[in-house]
Amino acid sequence: MFKFTENAHEISKTRENYTIDIARRLTVITADRIHLKRFPISNPITAFNPAMIVEGDDVYVYARVVVGYYIYASAIAEIRMSLADVYLDSTSHYSADLVLYPSGKYDIWGTEDPRVVVIDGKPFMTYCGRTVAYFDPHIRVERTLPVTAVKEKGMWRKVCVHRFPEPIRKHIVSDKDAFILKTKDGLKMFHRPHTDEENFYLAVSDIDGIYEGYEEATLLNTTVVMTEASFEEKIGWSTPPVEVDGEYLFLAHGLERDSKAYKIFALTMNRDLEITAVTPHYIMEPKEIYEIYGDRPFVVFPCGACIVDDSLLVSYGCADFAVGICEFDLSELMSILDKNRIK
Repeated sequence: MFKFTENAHEISKTRENYTIDIARRLTVITADRIHLKRFPISNPITAFNPAMIVEGDDVYVYARVVVGYYIYASAIAEIRMSLADVYLDSTSHYSADLVLYPSGKYDIWGTEDPRVVVIDGKPFMTYCGRTVAYFDPHIRVERTLPVTAVKEKGMWRKVCVHRFPEPIRKHIVSDKDAFILKTKDGLKMFHRPHTDEENFYLAVSDIDGIYEGYEEATLLNTTVVMTEASFEEKIGWSTPPVEVDGEYLFLAHGLERDSKAYKIFALTMNRDLEITAVTPHYIMEPKEIYEIYGDRPFVVFPCGACIVDDSLLVSYGCADFAVGICEFDLSELMSILDKNRIK
């Protein structure tokens, strides 16, 4: 169904199942400190899996929020805070705007796990939309799809839903962990399709365009760049990349087979989107109580990354109930990757 890079299977054989956790936890924001504006309920029940962009001293966090447990339908809330709040581990309360929420058949049961990138000066957010098929036991096709929105004049507007061509579409159970990137070869979608053969693919596809209206954008020339390791059930993209020394630096997550814990590793790609290095071990795993116990225990789930001074600042979800922000020493992380270059 998809083509594979020459070393897609070999790369994961270089990885081992242990963790050297090098993430410095900075702050945690729980739902009781988030106050929703223009909504009848003041606080969400949970807030987690946040995207993030940094503009000067301002940090914009885009958290997945839930206001009721009946079907766990999510919206995305924009929270503005300062870098000082992050680094001082502030206990401040924050006002939040619901900026994206269910509006149609592509996301009627929830808008989840956003990732934000800036392209030509405009912020673009891609999130996982729970489609009309999500809860239907008779339909096992396209239960989730990536949806992209753009921020213009201070408002977020949905512009397209990303789908495979018709012959492939019927084999796609879901498509998650997605974001777009402008590369030297045009717009690309990084995503994790789940097929009816029960495979989960770390994939990159071409996009045939970003539209003005809320339209379908076709995913083309899908390539699998890496498969899961023998000790994992699946892997997925975590954060959109940052650029370091002419390469793209990504965080990715793996669902460890025995523990069912979500853990984090890093990889780099060159401008041709070839993987050039991968950490030989996980670099972060659930270890704090708020990462171990929550609505979904044993989860650290990054969705946003920015370079601040000499650090990689990362926003992540804590056990599906809280927003966490941590940092990695960029030199330390790149040293690990440089020692594990793909031959």
